[in-house]
Amino acid sequence: MQFNFSNPYPSARIPVFARNVVSTSHPMASQAGLRMLAAGGNAVDAAIATAACMTLLEPVSNGLGSDAFCILWDGKELHGLNASGRSPQAWTPEYFSKKYGDGQTTPPKRGIDSVTVPGAVSAWMALSERFGKLPFADLMAPAIEIAERGYLVPPVVRQKWAAGAAELKGQPGFAQAFMPWGRAPDIGELFQFKAAARALRSIAASKGKSFYEGDIADALVALSKELGGSLTKQDLANHRADWVTPISRDYRGYTLHEIPPSGQGIAALIALGILDQFDVAEHGVDSAETQHLMIEAMKLAFADVYEFVADPDHMRVTAAHLLDDAYLASRAKLIDRNKAQDFGFGNPVKGGTIYLTAADESGMMVSFIQSNFQGFGSGVVEPEFGISLQNRGFGFNLDPASANVVAPGKRPFHTIIPAFLTQDGQPVMSFGVMGGNMQPQGHMQTLVRMLDYKQNPQAACDAPRWRYNAGLEINLESAMPADVVAGLAARGHRPAIINDSYQDFGAGQFIWKMGDPATQGYVAASDPRRDGAAAGF
Repeated sequence: MQFNFSNPYPSARIPVFARNVVSTSHPMASQAGLRMLAAGGNAVDAAIATAACMTLLEPVSNGLGSDAFCILWDGKELHGLNASGRSPQAWTPEYFSKKYGDGQTTPPKRGIDSVTVPGAVSAWMALSERFGKLPFADLMAPAIEIAERGYLVPPVVRQKWAAGAAELKGQPGFAQAFMPWGRAPDIGELFQFKAAARALRSIAASKGKSFYEGDIADALVALSKELGGSLTKQDLANHRADWVTPISRDYRGYTLHEIPPSGQGIAALIALGILDQFDVAEHGVDSAETQHLMIEAMKLAFADVYEFVADPDHMRVTAAHLLDDAYLASRAKLIDRNKAQDFGFGNPVKGGTIYLTAADESGMMVSFIQSNFQGFGSGVVEPEFGISLQNRGFGFNLDPASANVVAPGKRPFHTIIPAFLTQDGQPVMSFGVMGGNMQPQGHMQTLVRMLDYKQNPQAACDAPRWRYNAGLEINLESAMPADVVAGLAARGHRPAIINDSYQDFGAGQFIWKMGDPATQGYVAASDPRRDGAAAGF
């Protein structure tokens, strides 16, 4: 790929060129990853150390009670890891109707009954055991230091921290952990998290086992019992992170890989499969015509994803059905180039997250994502160890006819999705975008810019984005050109200009392999929508 390295967008950053590189949404986390690489570790070691730091540096988006997913190239082949947690064995639709009444359509958004088994620590364990080089305890050292000594809170994180605190201050343990002065920290204020340091030491000493079988597990179960929840020691002990085969779709001579359901990564594959039926590059990169085609393709993808995607053991259709060439071609025919539409799902069987990426000069590349969901997750924090618990149970529904209905030991529909790009079976780019249903939308928009228009990763990252919500409604970043806004409105879209880019348009990191990693290295991009930083040597 011969990129155009000019960058026409006002938020332009300088891409980083290096043989060993880490790209995250916080510079201190990037530095932790580089420490591991400089100490003789590989990209997996760097990713784990970085992920541990991010539980502290962006507590709004993730914590020690998060879930996680990963796609990595080990130098020879691609591997996928699903470390999302399953529901407690007690969870059924009747469990929730008995506690909360028959009017509930989903489990609660907050509180202990939104918490499934946290999987992030199991991701660190699995990655380190299979691919890591350094001792596991070494990988926890930077995070332990940050938790003990503290760090100065940056602007974007503080903005979301304050918003979350207003809603969650009454949740058990939240104020004690995240409102140390009775409020969210101010910009530049020192935040220390001694309880999390205690947890990280336990995780380091036990290589993570204490989280699922030891002192941390005991504390989580005791908290759940105290709050009337249903999480048991057996639920934690039964958890496993699963190695999976990524699903994929070709686009413009490259192959995009995503984690299979119950995640929404398949939405990006469906949308690109639909978009592949059009000559996108015949229009300008920032034209209304191009944005309209992408929006309509994404709508069609979401219509199917929200109907069919669930824990794969419970889906009525397979990923292969949804990605079938003939089916995607038929869906593409529904797009009107001049009119926005509100699509329904098809018939494929006829008859608040952090993302990071790391790569090293041996050729190993890691695409990693972990999240608490919905900004601080459940809001519940175990006080002894500072475990901020996710609320992925909110991703279930309570309709018995749905493939995504809650059930014992089941994984809910999941939003967080790492991505990976290959060409002719060889690695090209590890990348991801954060922010709920913005993630597959961001995957598609940035890939189209790079593959159809040859924009370099940093320019594709900096460019203004849109976000589809529902029906005909779309959000547009304030930097979107006025003629594009007018052109979309003329086609029947209902655009709203949003200035809060962190909340509505995600943020991403990208590492593109420039050639032989040992000699030519990589080019890395980080997103201006957060306090991100790519760094390397």
